[in-house]
Amino acid sequence: MKRILIVEDEVNIARVLNLYIRKEGYETLVVHDGLQALEAFESFQPALVLLDIMLPGMNGWEVLQSIRQRHSCPVILLTSLTKTEQKLQGLGDGADDYITKPFVGEEVVARIKAVLRRTSAMLEKEHVRYYGSLKVDFQSHQIYLNGAEIFLSPRDLAVFLVLAERPKQVFSREQLIEQVWGIDYEGSDRAVDLAIKRIRGALENWKSSEGEIKTMHRIGYQFIVYE
Repeated sequence: MKRILIVEDEVNIARVLNLYIRKEGYETLVVHDGLQALEAFESFQPALVLLDIMLPGMNGWEVLQSIRQRHSCPVILLTSLTKTEQKLQGLGDGADDYITKPFVGEEVVARIKAVLRRTSAMLEKEHVRYYGSLKVDFQSHQIYLNGAEIFLSPRDLAVFLVLAERPKQVFSREQLIEQVWGIDYEGSDRAVDLAIKRIRGALENWKSSEGEIKTMHRIGYQFIVYE
């Protein structure tokens, strides 16, 4: 369940927002001033912050700037200020969206969902890559081919991730050993060749037209993706 931090000093508005957002299945926390917002942000760890600008203690601009100094959590500004310059200031300071009062509760919920979808897609793009029918999640260390997970030993998986993270770069056996086995490894570099053989076996159904792990004679290995 995703958490939404609601920062609004007008109690009635905060109550309405809380009802609408909780109705959609989100977990919420409501605070009424800027200083409380920063404390709650650290402890509650929300997926999104709904932030009023005109707040006691510390205004919304300052809260937004403080959040942006250490986190990319999406923030939607909520305010009665209507000037275009003020909206642009909020977006320029790192806000993800801007809602002007008075508002309709359904609109706020729709904006929250849209921002969360957009943020989720951006985060996935950062750590998930697609090479044709091959999906590689560098954060969870998982590989999928045509939707089915491919299982490798931890060491073979580490070799594959090193190669897949930098398509077209040629890695020597020595470089792969240093990154995967460690600089203290005293075995044969034949271990790299065997790992590559097992990886290729696991990916035997990956279309040759989409990519391959290519052997560079007397040099090493290269992960190739065909556009």
